[in-house]
Amino acid sequence: MEEELKEIDFISIAGIAEDSFQAMQLIVTLQPDLLLLDIEMPGLNGLELIKSLESPPMVIITTAYPEYALEGYVLDVMDYLIKPIDFHRLLKACSKAKEFYQLRQQATGPDSGKVEYFFIKCNGKHEKVGFSEILFVEAADNYIVIHLPGKKMMTYQTLKNMEAMLPPARFMKVHKSFIVAVDKVTGFEGHELTVQQFRIPVSRNLKENVLARIINKK
Repeated sequence: MEEELKEIDFISIAGIAEDSFQAMQLIVTLQPDLLLLDIEMPGLNGLELIKSLESPPMVIITTAYPEYALEGYVLDVMDYLIKPIDFHRLLKACSKAKEFYQLRQQATGPDSGKVEYFFIKCNGKHEKVGFSEILFVEAADNYIVIHLPGKKMMTYQTLKNMEAMLPPARFMKVHKSFIVAVDKVTGFEGHELTVQQFRIPVSRNLKENVLARIINKK
């Protein structure tokens, strides 16, 4: 895999570790943006290593064990690759990490307060999305669907990563699968929000916060 990574022009290999403790030392020293991590390793396994890090970098799991996939996604890994790994699958996972990195830089950079848009990859091309256009964002397996007036856009990304990109003053997570634009909400009944013609579920554990934010404007 090292040789294949060298073929990806936007990837630079900062270090290689043979066990979890060496990996931990390299992560602290080098502070990489992306970690390609096996699960079965001497010492801590890969998932235990992620849990031990206070602020883990982006992680792509590379393993022969598909049964850990659910736990990996609970830890919000960027992708989960099963060995033997096809080069194009590896490239897709690294491209997803690159796109998230660029979105994060855009959202947290010195001019982030002035930026009113971001770009996503949709249908093979990068498209501009304005924050003011977004009605809500919906999770769909390993993808997200961004709902705009009259259309929707699907991109290969996680809802948690998208939540980190959106201005918290304008957007709120109301369900494990939904983020809404606060100013686009037109109604609230029971455990559902109304956004235009759409009805968005609200998690029971989030309902109080959603009410305070949207109805009482706290």
